[in-house]
Amino acid sequence: MRVRENFRLCNAEALSSYAGERAERYAALKLEGLQTAPVQFAVFCERATSQGHRLGRLTMPETLEYSVVTAVSSFWLAARAVGLGVGWVSILDPEAIRAALDCPATWRLVAYLCVGWPVEDHLDPELARLGWQARTGSGRPVLRR
Repeated sequence: MRVRENFRLCNAEALSSYAGERAERYAALKLEGLQTAPVQFAVFCERATSQGHRLGRLTMPETLEYSVVTAVSSFWLAARAVGLGVGWVSILDPEAIRAALDCPATWRLVAYLCVGWPVEDHLDPELARLGWQARTGSGRPVLRR
């Protein structure tokens, strides 16, 4: 419940940063599955870990978070391979979520994921389909099923 309330507050703030048609489009986007996803979990990075004896972290301390993002990406690919949908809720206050879930202060929220069976599948990106932003060309061919 606290995660939903935090999303509601952060989403309202984000919506207020837009005006006119852009605000209308923003309000129409499905930006979270907090009401419907049967599985939800927060993914944190322990920033004060002694694992690895700080190898590589003196020059690139962000590698801890990068490792967590790689794990999330691997999970996402595995979930999609069996037909599950995954949504990454990024309209949250990370510190408020950490506190709400009573996690140690040294933990940093990296992702809040909603997982479930998709209602529908599309080949095109949702944000392009809903008119938020058109796809931009990279000069590379787009693979299609």
